[in-house]
Amino acid sequence: MSGPRVNGKIRAREVRVIDSDGKNLGVFPLQEALAMARSRGLDLVEVAPTATPPVCRILDYGKFRYEQAKREKEARKHQHATKVKEIQLSPKIDPHDLSVKLGHAIDFLCEEMKVKVVLRFRGREMQHTDLGFQVVQKFLAELAPYGKPDSEPKLVGRGITVTVNPLPRNKRAKNPRLAEAEGTAPAPTGPSNPAPQPQTPQARQTVQPSGQAQPGLNQLGPSKSGFVNNPFSGLESQ
Repeated sequence: MSGPRVNGKIRAREVRVIDSDGKNLGVFPLQEALAMARSRGLDLVEVAPTATPPVCRILDYGKFRYEQAKREKEARKHQHATKVKEIQLSPKIDPHDLSVKLGHAIDFLCEEMKVKVVLRFRGREMQHTDLGFQVVQKFLAELAPYGKPDSEPKLVGRGITVTVNPLPRNKRAKNPRLAEAEGTAPAPTGPSNPAPQPQTPQARQTVQPSGQAQPGLNQLGPSKSGFVNNPFSGLESQ
């Protein structure tokens, strides 16, 4: 049986009846209890079949099933959030590698998973643990819109560890990968992807080796009229 017995499926001769407000009405014959439920336009649901006598409650069974399914969904979501994915860093991590690992961490957090960030020291790197903490703090700052650390990063053995919990869905930023695929947001500018800066016409000029200048209008010398970079100064009168 996938659910509790309801109305005519209840087998007991007598049942203890609880009304929709949670009040204990007492023990009644099954038929009388069913009549009480029908008179209120509700159902008689067996909620404790092993009790003596079985306990039945008067309620809206459809609403009861909806709320039960909602609680089960929340429970499954909580179980999913207990999954932990580990991201490993190093004090000398390349900016591109850091950006890739950041993307993976964001994916995990947006899938309701916890992320354990581990930075390991090798050899003499233990003499500069402050650099490792800087890398971890930078990583956590990038993850702030998606997750929150459960504690401050700690030095354990030859590594720094910290666990990041996903933020609630209504407070969490949208996964930039998904937003980019949908065309609703520009591509993220991670540690290795700085936003491009507009170039001025002067910045676009090609710098030549010393003593050499690229031919063009901007390299023409002063004209007889006294104007510098006069575009017409290089033209000979016909």
